Amino acid sequence: MSVSHASHSVPHQAAGADQLLSGLDPEQREVALALRGPVRVLAGAGTGKTRAITHRIAYGVACGLYVPSRVLAVTFTTRAAGEMRSRLQRLGASGVQARTFHSAALRQARYFWPKVYGGELPLLVDSKLGMVATAARRNRVRTDQAVLRDLASEIEWSKVSNVRPDDYAEVAPTKSRLVADLDPATIAHVFGSYEEVKREAGRMDMEDVLLCAAAVLTEDERVAAEVRRQYQHFVVDEFQDVSPVQWALLKLWLGDRVELCVVGDPAQTIYSFAGASDRYLLDLPKHFSGTTTVELVRNYRSTPQVLAAANELVRHGSTAAVQLRSQSESGPEVSYREHPDEVAEAQSVADEIRRLADAGTPPGEVAVLFRINAQSEVFEAALADAGLPYVVRGAERFFERPEVRQAIALLRGAARAEGTPDDVVEQVRGVVSGMGWAPEPPASRGNVRDRWESLQALVDLVAAFVRDHPDADLAELVADVDRRAAERHAPVADAVTVATLHAAKGLEWDAVFLCGLVEGTLPITYALDSITAVEEERRLCYVGMTRARRHLSISWAAARNPGGRASRRPSRFLDGLRPATASDMKPAGPRTRRSRRPLPTTCRTCGAPLTVVSERKVGRCSSCPPTYDEALFERLRAWRLETARADALPAFTVFTDATLVAIAEAMPSSPEELLRVSGVGESKRAKYGDAVLEILSAAKE
Repeated sequence: MSVSHASHSVPHQAAGADQLLSGLDPEQREVALALRGPVRVLAGAGTGKTRAITHRIAYGVACGLYVPSRVLAVTFTTRAAGEMRSRLQRLGASGVQARTFHSAALRQARYFWPKVYGGELPLLVDSKLGMVATAARRNRVRTDQAVLRDLASEIEWSKVSNVRPDDYAEVAPTKSRLVADLDPATIAHVFGSYEEVKREAGRMDMEDVLLCAAAVLTEDERVAAEVRRQYQHFVVDEFQDVSPVQWALLKLWLGDRVELCVVGDPAQTIYSFAGASDRYLLDLPKHFSGTTTVELVRNYRSTPQVLAAANELVRHGSTAAVQLRSQSESGPEVSYREHPDEVAEAQSVADEIRRLADAGTPPGEVAVLFRINAQSEVFEAALADAGLPYVVRGAERFFERPEVRQAIALLRGAARAEGTPDDVVEQVRGVVSGMGWAPEPPASRGNVRDRWESLQALVDLVAAFVRDHPDADLAELVADVDRRAAERHAPVADAVTVATLHAAKGLEWDAVFLCGLVEGTLPITYALDSITAVEEERRLCYVGMTRARRHLSISWAAARNPGGRASRRPSRFLDGLRPATASDMKPAGPRTRRSRRPLPTTCRTCGAPLTVVSERKVGRCSSCPPTYDEALFERLRAWRLETARADALPAFTVFTDATLVAIAEAMPSSPEELLRVSGVGESKRAKYGDAVLEILSAAKE
């Protein structure tokens, strides 16, 4: 369905390129025919957006309107860029530049930096963790890996959001930014020190790549003019994931032109915490008058049953999402299952996967998805007990894993050696066997299992390569592996995928098990204070649902452990979707009866209006002096840190700083009074209440 359409004339030469339009559905064809910008494509999950935009580019080239080398197609992953280049080549549009934002920016920055500033561009670092650790030590901040990763992520968010170190302490509270148990001022100091450490070392990070490219274009108009002469037409995929700095760079590339086509899905905006914003997609017509908007609504991936659930999920939210229409045959109904505990849930999932496998569904066409990595272990154990092969899809890229890099280096050395045997598969098996690989998976989990999975995936990749190229030697294999590594084209094992919802984006399977959908996990606890954050959690659930082609099973557990208190409730996102379950029949307890006290709207000290959740929690604006005993607050923080470490949790998941401040100022003396403090729910009162009240009681003596 076309939402709005500006008339665009198609060159006469298009008649000879009509074959490029055959096979496109009406909406995809409309995208392909919209050769002049600005164009916005709202593409729902599974609607063939890559097909639409690559045919648009190829059609423009065939018509003579586009010069391939002057088209820049931008996406967010190296693999997606490689896939786009391959499709364009098959469509007769070789020469189009298909790159990630960072790749395009780095190429320009390296070329123009010496001309504008003199000297070479700083060296790009693989990881910022070492420099973050140095910056943390300079500010006497602990440097355990969890805190360093959180600090690195926060620095990345700040830089892509154009937030400078001097501005961070003021901006962070307005964005509800939380990092472990560190206050915004401390994070700002670490951020500033990190930038100093980086400059001293003559290095730059991935965010600097974008900033440096923007700097050379801003600083020198001749550079900007040269880049704009080089690229005349722009296509940006996954536009809902654009950050402020990427938007700024894109505008610099465009100048005063409008030859832009963007593609995105507001319902798949799940990286706001990292600086992404769907506002650039939704507000594009405000920036460019006469924007053509086309909706892709025909879903070629999922059954009507899967899409009915996904459509209903987003209909109850506030996200502007297209209503998908299935083009597939009818399939089984979506299943909703409540289990007494997580162990029973995992066992049920493993049993169902075994039934699917016995009925002919390959393990590689099955995924078990959940909200956080901590949920993985119980499902891994159940799959292992059932004898089902599985792989854990993590954040680390396959070809960057140490064991994979080592294996490829050894294979490269073997390929250079003389007199190597002819059997390529046996050569590879011999190399990885020397690294500890065995044909059967290890019984243990964790790092040992991860390492085996990596090496097994490499063995499977080689076997597939040899099947397709039976006469290839080891050198040709290594060349193919190098190509895959450059394109981030990781091998796909014939095993059940175990992954978080974030890691599953962009993938699809015949059968998806969406597990652990309880309040406090999805939506996750720290999102509950923000309507915007809860809506992002809803979109994350939507992404999980739309990964399924045919089978979609949704489950949750009433208790964490066998025999535990069945106090968990199914996720609010399932309201209106799932049937009634045993947990719905239970009488409402104190938690469901208790009405949350409204947060104050004005500062109790100066009377100013309070608009930030963290300020409303304590009833005081950040500029007014605190009214609590600072020594007591530090004792509460010390207790929180000790408790979090004992439970292997981030400190803020026990209580946030804002909640600790509210407790210290309210000085509750009973469990009932503690429950009245914003940020203290029934579960946290039950788990931590006695310890907190004991600290407060001692402070009153």
